[in-house]
Amino acid sequence: MNSLLLKTGILLHALGSFTHAQDRAKRMVEHYKIESISPPANIDPQVGALTVLKDGRIAVCFHHGQVEIWDPQKQGWQHFAEGLHEPLGILEEADGSLLVMQRPELTRLRDTDKDGVADVYQNVWDDYGMSGNYHEFAFGPALGPDGRLYMALNLASNGASIRPEIRGEWSPLGMPREDFYKDWGKMVGGAGRMYSRVEWRGWIMALDVKTGVAEPYACGFRSPDGIGFDAKGRLLVADNEGDWRPTSELHVVKKDGFYGHPGSLVWRKGWDQTPALKVPIEKLETMRTAAAIWFPHNVYANSPTQPLVIPKTPAWGPFGGQTIIGEMNVPRVLRLLLEEVDGVSQGACLAFIEHASLKSGIHRLAFSGDTLWIGRTHLSWAGGEGVGKVTPSGKKPFDLLDMRITPKGFRLEFTEPLAADSNDVAKWKVERFTYPYHVTYGTPNVGDMKRSAANPVKIKLSNGNMTAEVQFAEVKPNYVYDFDLKGIQSTSQHPPLNPKVAYTVRRIPK
Repeated sequence: MNSLLLKTGILLHALGSFTHAQDRAKRMVEHYKIESISPPANIDPQVGALTVLKDGRIAVCFHHGQVEIWDPQKQGWQHFAEGLHEPLGILEEADGSLLVMQRPELTRLRDTDKDGVADVYQNVWDDYGMSGNYHEFAFGPALGPDGRLYMALNLASNGASIRPEIRGEWSPLGMPREDFYKDWGKMVGGAGRMYSRVEWRGWIMALDVKTGVAEPYACGFRSPDGIGFDAKGRLLVADNEGDWRPTSELHVVKKDGFYGHPGSLVWRKGWDQTPALKVPIEKLETMRTAAAIWFPHNVYANSPTQPLVIPKTPAWGPFGGQTIIGEMNVPRVLRLLLEEVDGVSQGACLAFIEHASLKSGIHRLAFSGDTLWIGRTHLSWAGGEGVGKVTPSGKKPFDLLDMRITPKGFRLEFTEPLAADSNDVAKWKVERFTYPYHVTYGTPNVGDMKRSAANPVKIKLSNGNMTAEVQFAEVKPNYVYDFDLKGIQSTSQHPPLNPKVAYTVRRIPK
């Protein structure tokens, strides 16, 4: 009898989850129209970069080095450039030239004869090292509020060797150069799983375009595919799970900061020339700035990509000015809710737009008025391909709008009033867990990393039931508080469109 009851309970839970997923998918397309654009003919449709031009057209960099321009009015593609090496970023300049971050250099593309095709390819900046390792990607440029361009340089990987011929200065720390291409299988013990042996790998660089001089801005990055600025002018960098990365992370980057991966320290001014793997973790812990947001792996994001500010237009409603970020592994765009406590950045992540028709591989994002353009890729990992677009219906969804930490818990603001019974603590499900700082790839589910219940002790509704103050018996720093809000409803009897939100606590206000 007990076995039958257990099986019945499991079945009812599964059916309830399925029904909720169906309802959520239906509501999602009521709020967001999702479409795909047919790619140019005879082109690998993986997108490395895209941007909206001043005239409303969309410039797209494809995997094999082409730059094509989509005209939404004419519904057609115009070929603009080709022959680029893995372009992963693009930005339009004031005169209409395009800056493209390809693997070996930042390149300016100019159409001087005005025939619609680039006829000048100008090297703007290439003052960084290349070893020939397949993982040495280059990301950006992101235009900063100071007028400089910010680029992110990937570390190399022990998954392949280097070339005998390199560009730039070489660091032999941890493993002689000849061993890298003679026996690269030893790199995990010598140089590390991800390593920096040529200049500025693992760094964010800030370039003054007028002078051509780039400043090493911050270090400690592994695979920083996402780089951009939020509405407050803060530099945001997303990094992927891996060695020294227990899960994928979002960093609020400041000058001269160290953000956790020690491979890049070899290029830091005044570094004592100790190999990264020999530095005591206690020393690294005192040096690093922890991630502002941990993206719980396999739940929120496995490979976060480009951060971008939502425009303040009526169609995007109360979300205007907030920041979104792409995700490679599942068809999901996330929203970020950042704040500062005692000068330390922290905050929450939650889904924003999630639907099968978005497709996986969401790599690059750009806004044009009320339209969100999406570029997808996969390379040899999870993902997708092609260009998509999302247009909001203008109908405001019931969802979490903002989240802030309090001395006793969190204050959650919603887009619609909560039902009167939302002050019942039994309706609020919360778990907490943490991640270690270690060289190991990712995080095993052991010790404090295991999820444990952290259910609230009191819920206080205010502001016409638009706000809920959720109080706990204890709030612990350096933990993720993962909320499941399916149990609460608005006065329209719907749960939030995106009911899961994870807040990374670094500081607790007094």
